[in-house]
Amino acid sequence: MFRGAIPSRARSRLPSSCHPFAPSSSQAAVRPLLAFLQQARQSSHSPMGTPTAKPRKKVTLNSLRALHRAGEPITMITAHDFPSGHVADSAGMDMVLVGDSLAMVALGMEDTSEVVLDEMILHCRSVARAAKAAFTVGDLPMGSYEVAPEQALASAIRVIKEGRVQAVKFEGGREMAPSVSRVTTAGIPVLGHIGLTPQRQNSLGGFRVQGKTTAGAVKLLEDALALQEAGCFAVVLEAVPAEVATLVTKALRIPTIGIGAGTGCSGQVLVQVDMTGNFPPGRFLPKFVKRYGDVWGESKRAIETYKDEVKTRAYPAPEHTYPIASKELAEFERLIASRPGG
Repeated sequence: MFRGAIPSRARSRLPSSCHPFAPSSSQAAVRPLLAFLQQARQSSHSPMGTPTAKPRKKVTLNSLRALHRAGEPITMITAHDFPSGHVADSAGMDMVLVGDSLAMVALGMEDTSEVVLDEMILHCRSVARAAKAAFTVGDLPMGSYEVAPEQALASAIRVIKEGRVQAVKFEGGREMAPSVSRVTTAGIPVLGHIGLTPQRQNSLGGFRVQGKTTAGAVKLLEDALALQEAGCFAVVLEAVPAEVATLVTKALRIPTIGIGAGTGCSGQVLVQVDMTGNFPPGRFLPKFVKRYGDVWGESKRAIETYKDEVKTRAYPAPEHTYPIASKELAEFERLIASRPGG
């Protein structure tokens, strides 16, 4: 939409009778155009809002490595569309993950196994348009990478090229190392994910804490080391005892991102819908989720107030409407009255 003065190139294309700097005799011809432009200016909006005075420097792999070396926790949160990506980026998140949890929180599916690659790419593209500073990562959904390393690479290329994110994430430990190596060798950063891997919930016996036994903790460490050697730039540890996660983190050269794994990890991630409280009362939340807001309650209150004001005609108030000159209104009323049956 047009905003501000008429650009010089646009003025040059206007007929002389419609030029904004034409003699006064042409003002009658100019007035409709200016009225349209004024209306467009009043109606225009930017999905990004007003740019910040000092835009954040873009987060890169080098930025994340610098945070890790300095011992500063890395912040990551999920996003599933433009608004959630925009607010995450504006809040200063280091990383934004377009997680396959969007299957439930954005698409109303039963679990993450339902979402497909094309859907993930669409959501990645939406988030990427908003997250200008954060390092963005897109999940590879179940069925898009497990068959062979070449399948993983093909899917990763699509997520990067079409989804416009900077890295991909997929679940699994040692068994996925060849795929990690194939993707990273092609120049695509990979975020690993071990511990509780939701895509494999059926083989894990449900959403269960991992690494609670000595054997389980050893497997977790071996998986993490294998992913590190395969080229992962970081690894997510989900639903793991805090003590185990701390020891695994200390054994690695790359950062760990915890979700239900204690403060000993190199960073933390949460699902945005969960931590902002954007869900109805009674919804189950994992133990590790801390609710920092009540987006559902505030949204419901606002929508209910809007509904009530529409029903009582309190909205729109005069300040929400556009004026018309009394002379123009009187002429319009006269024309209506003069029509047959008016």
